[in-house]
Amino acid sequence: MQKVLPDPSPLARPYFDGCREGQLLLQSCQTCDKPQFYPRVVCSHCGASTLHWTPASGRGSVASFTIVRRAVSQAYDAPYVLALIDLAEGPRMMSQVIDVDIDTMTVGIEVSVAFEAWSDEIDMPVFRPV
Repeated sequence: MQKVLPDPSPLARPYFDGCREGQLLLQSCQTCDKPQFYPRVVCSHCGASTLHWTPASGRGSVASFTIVRRAVSQAYDAPYVLALIDLAEGPRMMSQVIDVDIDTMTVGIEVSVAFEAWSDEIDMPVFRPV
């Protein structure tokens, strides 16, 4: 069974191309210099349309998490940790935390990005404890 794959829009294509190359990219506003995630056509802070893609550090911390003990299909190995990650640059994103003991998982742990191949074309960002 295959995982559900995103179908990148032209707006999100640079993000997924970055993931494929092992780099987490964020949109950044050239007007107010603030980064944002998820991709949008205007800045979520100031409304400007002067957005460009910039590399993120790939570091962050876990803001919240849940342990999924029953996967939605056989394509996903349970149990796994699904978390909200506060990126060092400011935006928050949802992702999986890997290589962690689910019994000792806590809010606040420092994490860094890694990438998992979900298909020949799509790599997804995941995070592991630092």
